[in-house]
Amino acid sequence: MIKHTYERIGETLYEETLENGLRVYVFPKPDFGKCYAFFATRYGGMDTRFRLNGQWLDTPMGIAHYLEHKMFDTPDGGNALMKLSAAGASPNAFTSSAITGYHFECTEGFWENLRTLLEFVSVPYFTEESVQKEQGIIAQEIRMMEDNPGRQSYRMLLESLYQNHPIRNSVAGSVESIAQITAETLYHCHEAFYTPSNMVLCVAGNVDPEQVCDLAREILPKEAKAPIPRDHGQDEPREVNLRENSKVMPVAAPLFQIGVKGQPAQDGPGCLRQKLLGDLTCEALMGSSSSLYSKLYTQGLINSGFYCGFMDYPGCCFLVAGGESKDPAAVRDAILAEVERIGREGLDQGLFDRMKKAAYGSFVRGLNSFENLCVEQAQAYFEGQDPWTFPEIYDTMTRQDAEDFIRTWFCPQQMTLTVIRPVEDPA
Repeated sequence: MIKHTYERIGETLYEETLENGLRVYVFPKPDFGKCYAFFATRYGGMDTRFRLNGQWLDTPMGIAHYLEHKMFDTPDGGNALMKLSAAGASPNAFTSSAITGYHFECTEGFWENLRTLLEFVSVPYFTEESVQKEQGIIAQEIRMMEDNPGRQSYRMLLESLYQNHPIRNSVAGSVESIAQITAETLYHCHEAFYTPSNMVLCVAGNVDPEQVCDLAREILPKEAKAPIPRDHGQDEPREVNLRENSKVMPVAAPLFQIGVKGQPAQDGPGCLRQKLLGDLTCEALMGSSSSLYSKLYTQGLINSGFYCGFMDYPGCCFLVAGGESKDPAAVRDAILAEVERIGREGLDQGLFDRMKKAAYGSFVRGLNSFENLCVEQAQAYFEGQDPWTFPEIYDTMTRQDAEDFIRTWFCPQQMTLTVIRPVEDPA
């Protein structure tokens, strides 16, 4: 195995690529009693069109999330979640737009639980009856999401930002789309994407890295497969799909999202630098320590729930800011006015330095979480990044970089405002 030592953050990481193409990462933690394992595939809500065995398949929106639900079924009629729980593990799973991950944490029985994880994720078992039964469960989950103003606000944001990219798709799908899912389609998706060469296994704890690899070799398929071609739609224009969008829901105050559409970097290291710079710039421009935040808060245009940050997925990236406001348009206009001021006067050097130290410290604190270590490593692997080089990246960031970022990104044609308005709001 390859050993990586990151002296500046005090982390050691072992890496191995198995013969079947599976990438394995292990963070040895000999002084801890708990262990965490994360087994993920580069397959998410945006991957609805792909080519399998020479044919292009168009699958229903929400199928990656549906497949995650069904993967816990086992041929003996049992459920892998219950098996892991009975063995002392705390298991769960999630599906995002880009990946699906299965994980557990435990203080004992790690090897038994890791065996269970690898077995049930690699061997699918569906019947038409069980697939149809799941439709009612997921349909109820979808309806709950549709009734959630926060989720609807974010969904509107993505649909307003993008015209073609499947990031627009709801990860859970719609009640209508999941009704089209069959056991055969689920098997096709598993065959395409749940193959070791499209997956990664990350472990943190007091474990032997070689033993992790040996168990994966024993259980998982032996052959490596070529990557599956995917179609993420036509090229996106620079401008947003909609400059403004709103709907009415039962909320106490207007709930808004401001999105800024950007261009993704061309390679993995560039994407990581862009992500770190994007988050840092957001904080310097409108984070809780910025003069703009103080102004908006004093005027009663935002409250302590206001947030901002950088988001990226394969083929797309954007900034987002949001919260509650009596006048969302005024918040947007104030941000643009601050962008113009920074264009004339620049960022305050002291503020920028403080924000960079705070961002660095936040990243370091995240190293205390085994879950964060493993999930960050898995996502970074799929994106061709090394996340633990962040100290060196922060070293290279200057105030000029942040000012250039603001000037490039914050153009009116690249911004959208979405609002969930109260029922009685005349606007």
